[in-house]
This record gives sequence, C-alpha cells and structure tokens, in this order.
Amino acid sequence: MAKSPDDLPSQETYALVAAAAVPVAAPDLPYAPPMPRDRSFGIGLIGAGGISVAHLAAYRKYGLNVVAICDRHIERAEARRDAYFPNARTTDKVEDVIGQHDVEVLDLTVHAADRLDLMRRGLAAGHHILSQKPFVQDLRTGLELVELAEAKGLQLAVNQNGRWAPHLSWMREAVSAGLIGEVTALHVAIQWDHTWIAGTPFATMPWVILEDFAVHWSDFLVSIIGDRAERVFAIASRASGQPVEPPLLAHVQVTYPGGHASLSFDGNAKFGAADTTVIVGTAGTLRSTGPDLGHQSVSLAAAAGIAQPALAGEWFVEGFAGTMGALLCAAEAGIRPINSARGNLVALRLCQTALESAVGGQPISLR
Repeated sequence: MAKSPDDLPSQETYALVAAAAVPVAAPDLPYAPPMPRDRSFGIGLIGAGGISVAHLAAYRKYGLNVVAICDRHIERAEARRDAYFPNARTTDKVEDVIGQHDVEVLDLTVHAADRLDLMRRGLAAGHHILSQKPFVQDLRTGLELVELAEAKGLQLAVNQNGRWAPHLSWMREAVSAGLIGEVTALHVAIQWDHTWIAGTPFATMPWVILEDFAVHWSDFLVSIIGDRAERVFAIASRASGQPVEPPLLAHVQVTYPGGHASLSFDGNAKFGAADTTVIVGTAGTLRSTGPDLGHQSVSLAAAAGIAQPALAGEWFVEGFAGTMGALLCAAEAGIRPINSARGNLVALRLCQTALESAVGGQPISLR
C-alpha cells in the first residue's frame, strides 16, 4: 500500500534542517605545550635559516636554554643570537656544538640532505635530537636512526609542530578523552597561497605539497587514528596560471577500519584563504575553521550541546615550543614523546604512500 503524504519523511528527518545547538561549557583539556620541570637543558641549534626564528622565539617565550647557535653563515647565527639569546655562543663549525658538554639537545633545522650525518654524529656524541620535518626521506634509514637512539637511551623526536597548534592539539586531546566516541571520519581542507616558494629550494621539489606540506596533516591524522590506515589514493595537479613548476593542488583519501579521511590542499588560492578541519565520531563532532593556520575557532558538538573553547596561543609559537618541550619532558622522565621519530615513521609511510599513489595514479593498500 502506498504511503500517504503524512507518512513521508519531513525535511528535519532528511537532516536538511539542523537542530538548534545548546551552548555548553567547553571541557578543560591539556592542549598547551608540555614543559619539563627543569628548563635548563642546554640546546644547541644548528641551522639559523628562516625557520629557526620560529624555534628561537618559542624557546625564549617558554624560558628554555639555548646555549649555542651554528650556521655556515656566521652572520646569520649572530643575528639570531642578538635577537633571541644574547648569551648564546655562535659558530660556523658544527664541531663547536656537537660533542660539547653544555649541549644536551641538538635542534637540527637544516634541510633533509644535511640532517642525516648530523643526526648520526649527534647520537654518537650522546645528544638528544629534535629533527626538522620531514624526518627522513628513506624509511629504512629512519628506522636505523631510531634504533641507534634507543640503543643509546637517547630521545630522537621530530619537529611536527602542528601537534601543538592550539586548535589541532585541543581536538586531539578531545578525541583522546573519548569526547566524540569512535572516530569515523576526519577531513582537512585548506585553500592558501603557496606560491611564496618561487625562487626557494622548495620550488625544486617535484611534489612539494605532498613531500613537504602534507606531512603535517599525515602526522595529525596518525595522531588521531594511529597506525590503522588500510588504503590510500592521492592525486596532484598543477593549477591554471600557477607561477611555479610543482603541482600545487593535491587530494589524499585514506580508509581505515570503520572510517575514512580526506586531506585536500589548494595551494594556489590567491584570495579568500581558509582552513577547515572536521573530525566526526560516534558521539560527537569536532570542527575547526578560520582564515589561516594561526587563527582558528573550534567547536565540539555532542548530545549535551555545543562547546566553543577559547584557546590561547598560536601555531608558530606554541607549536614549536611543544615539540621541544615534549622531547625535554621525555628526556626528564625516560619515556617516549608523542612526537618521537619512531612514531613519526608511521606518518611518513602514509605521506610517502600518498606520493606514490599520486605518481602512479592508483590506490595503494597498506595491509
């Protein structure tokens, strides 16, 4: 028997009209950068290029102890010293940092090709190490370094600073606390202007978005779902009119037991930049949105209502403080930090698989 019009689903049933959300208090979550009890660990920074500014500004804000700054261009090391740590010594020779008794931690901000030898030398000399991302280009080499560090009882961590971007950190802690139940979906969509790489070494990377930029979100995805990805499919292409050679458009799809994820990157958006992250769970949804990585509004929607935490800090301070702080806390307590190099190998494998998929044009199984 045919149903009468009164029996048909309403707009509300079809979810075309959202129910009104009741505001509720946001839970207090430990999203701030972790810091050790003892902040006197001596840090030696090797590589005083552009990204070192973010490192040093964060360390100064959180009262960490940079004792040496090294760069092959001594004037750059001196400029960083004068701006951030006037009492640090400067040098253009790594031997003045590696193996020195007052340097307990090496912060390596140089490019990937230069880091391997420095990591090996630093671990041999007994230093804890914070490596710039991406940690390594070859997973086997990465595992060798991880095992070397572990055999020596040293911390080897990766500067995956997005882990402590306030919005991403709060969302991760909300998931960890079970506030949205089992995660069934995670979606990232970013539209921004990445053409700033013109004239820099990044413009020579043939798949720069997937090789360098996407590492942050592969790492974030792994921090949420762990090592459960089963299948990866990725595409990359050049945007019309883009001024650099590498493709600036990329999309990654990931499936895992009981859920899926997507990472969408539009790196040639000259106007109307936006950044959105959504995590859907069986008991709630987390959403973060804003005009860029540093300015985000976060919400937690669940049965009780919708919570909107007022978060403090910015990615390009707290993010960098978090990576070093986690390493120092781990060194102090003798535990593995959440940004450990061993854990980062999972994210790197995911990122490299996405790149392989984009190059080959086929989905790839990880199991």
